Amino acid sequence: MKTHTLSVGLVGYGMAGRTFHAPLIHSAPGLELTAVVSRDAERVHADLPEVAVVDKAARLFARADIDLVVIATPNDTHFPLAKAALNAGKHVVVDKPFTITLSEARLLKAQAEEAERMISVFHNRRWDSDFLTLKGLVKDDTLGRVVALESRFDRFRPNVPDRWREQHGPGAGIWYDLGPHLLDQARELFGMPRAILLDLATVRDAAEVDDDFLALLEYDGLRVSLQASTLAAEPTPRFRVHGTRGSFVKYGLDPQEDRLKAGETPSPQWGEDPVLASLTLAEGADASPVARELRCQPGDYLAYYSGIADHLLHATPVPVDIDEAIEVMTLLETGLDSYRQGRWLKLKEGNGLRKRLHTH
Repeated sequence: MKTHTLSVGLVGYGMAGRTFHAPLIHSAPGLELTAVVSRDAERVHADLPEVAVVDKAARLFARADIDLVVIATPNDTHFPLAKAALNAGKHVVVDKPFTITLSEARLLKAQAEEAERMISVFHNRRWDSDFLTLKGLVKDDTLGRVVALESRFDRFRPNVPDRWREQHGPGAGIWYDLGPHLLDQARELFGMPRAILLDLATVRDAAEVDDDFLALLEYDGLRVSLQASTLAAEPTPRFRVHGTRGSFVKYGLDPQEDRLKAGETPSPQWGEDPVLASLTLAEGADASPVARELRCQPGDYLAYYSGIADHLLHATPVPVDIDEAIEVMTLLETGLDSYRQGRWLKLKEGNGLRKRLHTH
């Protein structure tokens, strides 16, 4: 078992690599960002003067000093890059979505197991402030039996930017961009659903790919609605959750992404959300519900990379297990099939509502 600092190679220095991965790797105990794959060495060195820059992923994978490879590139490159990194004997972290298809995800899992290497997916929004708070409320049964969860990730971006996510190609569009976040959070709370129904839309004037979705997940006695839009100028609730004892409502997005974009790095109080949630509870069967403001617990994206280091150095559990990432891919792909067929589709893995939180 290793006890030294792990050397990390980052593939890609676009929005994901530069904004999320590089600063979190740099801040995580036990990890050292050693090299970055990029065609723009000046851009990387402006931020990271001490880090080596190589122009090809193969050259990074060939370096004996690299322990962990992080892949933060366009979605359709995740599978071939992860495959090559595993072939080179590296541990691997892949930005979400894991791959383009479920079959690719399963192939990478089998390859990692055969090579006895870790592979994990950066599902960072498990450590959003509002989601951590909601997870605690569900685990503690504060809301009673949850009967409805609405999770929205809305933006107002009427102008379509010139980037690969907005152009025709495998893995483009809002379903592959924001769907993995919302699907992963739902399955973290309630396990795999029995069925999924997805509707995709292209709503902006110049949009080429889907930029709006509504997904419904079927559980026993629970309706889950997941929605994302690029034309929502009026604020919508990030979460609206109803149970037999009360409701939880939260507006505003977790602040960590904006703080990373502003160049901040994790520090004490870094993940605190200034926007308060609303918790409305009835103390008894005949009591009137009473609303109060609730400060959400701090978010902590750094927990993901700290967990990766702890797993590789001290054999603790992986913060995002590969089977969990494959469940997300199952939902992502089955959702697409549902949209194409225009009907609900059942999931073989789904078994209704599981008390996931009470077994962790």
